[in-house]
This record gives sequence, C-alpha cells and structure tokens, in this order.
Amino acid sequence: MNEPTELSIVRVLIVEDDPMMQLGLEQSLASQPDIDVVGRADDGYLAIDAAVKLKPDIVVMDIGLPRMDGIAATAKIKALLPNVRIVMLTSHTTENEVIAALSAGADAYCVKGTSVERLLAAIAAARDGASYLDPLVARQVLDHLKSPTNSADAIAVGQLSQREVEVLKLMVEGRSNPEIAAVLYLSPNTIKTHVRGIMNKLAVDDRVQAAVIALRAGLV
Repeated sequence: MNEPTELSIVRVLIVEDDPMMQLGLEQSLASQPDIDVVGRADDGYLAIDAAVKLKPDIVVMDIGLPRMDGIAATAKIKALLPNVRIVMLTSHTTENEVIAALSAGADAYCVKGTSVERLLAAIAAARDGASYLDPLVARQVLDHLKSPTNSADAIAVGQLSQREVEVLKLMVEGRSNPEIAAVLYLSPNTIKTHVRGIMNKLAVDDRVQAAVIALRAGLV
C-alpha cells in the first residue's frame, strides 16, 4: 500500500489596499489546507519589501494600489525574485491594463468577484509554472496576440527623442522618476519633463498606457 503524499504548502502574500477585501481574501485562502498566508501589504512599495523579506511562492496582487500600482510592483518583484509567481486579482479589465500586467510578469489574471474556486485554480496554475486567465479577459489577450505590431504605435514611438526612448524603456520596467534619474544621471525634474513630453507625444494620460504603446510598438 502506497504511503500518503505529504501536502505541499504554498506560501502566499496578499497585496490589497481595501481592508475588507484583504481580510476576506486572507480568510478564504487560510482556510485551504495547502495554503499558508505569510503576509499582507496595502501598497506597491510595501509589497516589494514584503516579497523580499518573506519570499512567498505566490503573490496575489491588486492593480489599483496607492503610491506604486500593482503593475509596477509586479515588474519590481519579478526583477528581484524571478521565481515568485504573481496572480493579479483586480477589478481592472481594460486591454491596456491586462496586457501591461502580463507584460510586467504576472503569471495569472483574475477579476475581482470571481469565485474562490477560480482564484484557487489560478494559484494552483501559477504554482505549477502554468498561466491562468480569467474568462472575462482571455479574449482580449488572444486578440492582442493575434494582432501584429501596431504600426500607429510604432509611428508614435518614432516621434520620441533618443533620451525619451531611454526614459520610456525604464518606465516600462516600472521605475519611478527618481530611479530613472539615478540610472540616467539626470535630475528628477528633467525626468519629469521627459515623461510629460512622452505622454504628450503618445497622447496618453498615464504611465501604464505609455508602457502598453511601447510594448505594442516592439520597443521593449
């Protein structure tokens, strides 16, 4: 008779700024025999610190976080801890946000309001090295993958100066203005001016949209 297999415990870090959502998530996940919730964070910077300190197997990450959003935090965590798997759990479902999150390194994407079973399936898939997409966003990703490099985006990026391209590439990596300034040996005010110029030339309102255009243009 075979011996029973020892249960493999998955260590999970929850990143969510809504206290009630955070508590509900912790209770739902902690009730699972193979999940150990090792920590919580409520903004992007704290998420990075907690990931480095706790080294979880899985990070359940929201996008709409204060100070640093979940997409930038995902890119940072992946750069520091490539083996940590990240499951996005968010109410954000636009194509730009979904593609930006996956491009930043997210391994799974769930939409808030989904069943606990689907979230657990996403965590299990990420744990096993696979990907998971919520049905609500899967079509957007498939359509994006089928489409060739967007020529309009390539033309828009082509308007940028060499310095603006350098800044945009660092923006895609999720770096803040002070961090970009340090890398390029420029002042934060100069970087702020470059970022404003990039957004004007690309006709976007925020850094996520600029990053998506860069990815579609094949810049990164």
